[in-house]
Amino acid sequence: MNPTVTHSVDGEGVGWIVFDDPAARANVFTPAVHADLRAALAALAALPVKAVVVLSAKERIFIAGADLKWLSQLPDAAAVAAASRDGQASFNAVADFKVPVVCAIHGACAGGGFELALACHWRLASAAKETVIGLPETSIGTIPGWGGTVRLPRLIGAKAALGHILKAALLPAAEAQTAGLVDEVVPATELKARAKAAALRLAADGLPARTAPSAADAAVFAGARADVAKKTWGREPAPLAAIALIERTAGLALDAALAEEARMFGEVTAGEICKNLIHVFFLKDAVKKLTVDAWFPKPAAPAAPAPFKKIGVVGAGVMGSGIAQWCAARGHDVVLRDVKPEFVERGLAVIRGVFDESVARKKLTPEAAAAGLARVRTTTAWDGFDECDLVIEAIVENVAAKQQLFAELAKVVRPDCVLASNTSALPIEELTAPVTHPDRTIGIHFFNPVSRMALMELVLSPHTTRDTAERTLAFAKALGKTPVICRSSPGFLVTRVLFFYLNEACRLWEQGVPTDVLDGALRDWGWPMGPARLIDEVGVDVTDFIFGEMAHYYPDRFKSSAVCRRMLDAGMKGRKNGAGTGFYTYAGGKEALNPAMTAFVSDAKSEFTPTAKSGLSAEAIAGRLNRVMIDETKRVLDEGVLKTADDADFALLMGTGFPAFRGGLMRYARRVGVI
Repeated sequence: MNPTVTHSVDGEGVGWIVFDDPAARANVFTPAVHADLRAALAALAALPVKAVVVLSAKERIFIAGADLKWLSQLPDAAAVAAASRDGQASFNAVADFKVPVVCAIHGACAGGGFELALACHWRLASAAKETVIGLPETSIGTIPGWGGTVRLPRLIGAKAALGHILKAALLPAAEAQTAGLVDEVVPATELKARAKAAALRLAADGLPARTAPSAADAAVFAGARADVAKKTWGREPAPLAAIALIERTAGLALDAALAEEARMFGEVTAGEICKNLIHVFFLKDAVKKLTVDAWFPKPAAPAAPAPFKKIGVVGAGVMGSGIAQWCAARGHDVVLRDVKPEFVERGLAVIRGVFDESVARKKLTPEAAAAGLARVRTTTAWDGFDECDLVIEAIVENVAAKQQLFAELAKVVRPDCVLASNTSALPIEELTAPVTHPDRTIGIHFFNPVSRMALMELVLSPHTTRDTAERTLAFAKALGKTPVICRSSPGFLVTRVLFFYLNEACRLWEQGVPTDVLDGALRDWGWPMGPARLIDEVGVDVTDFIFGEMAHYYPDRFKSSAVCRRMLDAGMKGRKNGAGTGFYTYAGGKEALNPAMTAFVSDAKSEFTPTAKSGLSAEAIAGRLNRVMIDETKRVLDEGVLKTADDADFALLMGTGFPAFRGGLMRYARRVGVI
């Protein structure tokens, strides 16, 4: 087997260590790769080299870190700690090498890749956009385990190092240089030459003199703990472990500090939460490789799907304007239609607001935002729709209205124009029944707000062809969305499962479980917000409507709760469209329990019947609501609406806020033995 790490010496006495796994698109660290690195170092140590340069032969990735499949399969904390010590030994061999070692970084340099760079004596990074650098381990439930928690604080100081490790972000090369993570940023075309020059300079002048950063005081670590507690509610051990480790090892000798790092790395990485978060990482990674092959026979001669260029959006409300803005920001010409001039003007104002917000958040430059806005045309007729490659319907959730719209659209657009509905719950084949050539129909369910929610459900009707599905999937990926593919069925996956859960939560409320107890139980379990608070966010009117749809399509299993209807009758719409009351009040931006809700129960005419169930424990409440979601997701899978439990886990993680540290709903269900 060819080694993944090779070495050579050039005519000027510079040694070269090159990472290039021939069997993979990315270099990752495994025990075998560490062994190859040590072998290359040993070979160079026996030669008369002046200095060494470490680099990667990959075009976009320097080293992506540890092989997470290998890491997650280690049996226990002792095995993980041993793997940490093995990697530390490799990087110590770099740090202690007999001549200067320069790291030349091009492409993603993450986790273990950056820990290798930290062990080198000088670090250069290419200015290419592919080059991003950092330690993202806490985002997958672990901590740096090959020297990162020890060497980075000693390079840039404990406070700055904590900031990088806890944020778990990869920085562009220029930002990494400003932060002190690398020493030089150079053009990509000059990286090897500049690295060689640096190596020869260090060989002649000696290692760089670096000033030791000042020690952090106790307040720095206390503040970091408080921030983590606020963000994670103390449920994720990795960030707290990183803080404790950096504080504990600040005054230790290097070897003792590394030993402590290995021990804590073993404890955290072998834990259930780390394994769950690594599982979530792989779920997200799988989306990048998603195809429609599971749904259609493979063609004899595969061809690249023709891209959508001009996009039509019908409906200039919150969803339609959000979709139009997102498409325009990513280079599409967009025509946005609604029936009245004031509606399209309001939609255009929403689009401007999203572009302005993107500029304020430094997601777009002012020039890019202006160009995106200029790509949006508005109309109250059908001007420009005959030129569209894709039209997305985003009008009111009403079957008859949508059918009438699609009948009209089919007469306006080209025969090859794909027609899509943004419905969140209604079967695509019902809505598009009037369409000629129904093979070109599909559901594209964006989630609100479009600019913040990455998930997109691609919904296949019985008529959708492979070509339509492939073109739409390519469109979703080009938009930067994370798609899940499902078969058309009432509620698809996310809406169906979520609203079964919300309806059961309302039934618990009607049986006497107070709002704060209900929401507190689910927050304590890990949800970012409880079900009552989520209903306020979605809108009480939307919630009540979807409850009605679920009762219509699933009459044997879904009995609508009554509280949302009572709230609407009383003018309580939640937070939607600027409304200020629901289960909570929001006056002055402050959230408080709505005292008016108690009147519904105390009213002599109330249909609500509080029972002994109001004394349910938080654990019992969370268990009951989670079980409703699990049972409904299992039915979705049994019906073939989705292909795999992993698809369901991914969609519910991205679309409902299911807590990632639990690993996914169905993964959790398997662990606790309810399926």
